Amino acid sequence: MNAAPADQIRLLDLQALDSRLDQLAHRSRTLPEHADIQQRSGDLTELRSLTVAAETQLSDTQRELVKAEQDVDQVRTRAARNQQRMDSGSVGSAKDLANLQHEVGALAKRQSDLEDVVLEIMERLETGQARVSEMTARRDDAQHSLAEAESRRDAAQAEIDAEAEKVTRERAAIAAVIPADLLKLYTRLRDTQGGTGAARLYQRRCEGCRVEFATADLRTIRAAAPDEVVRCENCSRILIRTSDSGL
Repeated sequence: MNAAPADQIRLLDLQALDSRLDQLAHRSRTLPEHADIQQRSGDLTELRSLTVAAETQLSDTQRELVKAEQDVDQVRTRAARNQQRMDSGSVGSAKDLANLQHEVGALAKRQSDLEDVVLEIMERLETGQARVSEMTARRDDAQHSLAEAESRRDAAQAEIDAEAEKVTRERAAIAAVIPADLLKLYTRLRDTQGGTGAARLYQRRCEGCRVEFATADLRTIRAAAPDEVVRCENCSRILIRTSDSGL
């Protein structure tokens, strides 16, 4: 394949821009904000679950307290009714009065026990409310931290995208003046050679694979016409000859 020396030199400019685009893509994929966001998202998910669990437990405790207070009210009402009967003198016999007094005593004991249960539930309710407040605050802080991390990622990505857009325009301008067959060869080699399709021959060394050429190989390269597209015998990349090639 033959191509004007100027077009071959342009491949170095094209290669530099392609390498920069590769670097920008790698930087985009490996932004530290990605790992930070992943960690913060996991923390937030866990805190949301813990908050829901705390709220559920608090709701259960609130229902338990309502039920316990209703039990106390029922016992208190029945005890008050029995006491009213005794105070009114409406109980006909001594046996009935004794039974009623015994029931009043039992109800008083039952009421005391139930009130102790209410106090225990109220203590758990207070602990549960504190737990919900704590988890809600931690969840909200995690949400805020995640939003800040996402904002930092978006800012970094916007900077990368802006540079990539500029480099892409520059690349398109250079690619447009390179002969189609030379550009096709360069693209194919770039795809198969780790992103580098053209490399400078510098001081008798291929900058693509870093191999220094033997004297016989250098004579062959030196003898090639200026418009001949020379390939590296080691890596097959297009070799671009310049005044620093050492020929």
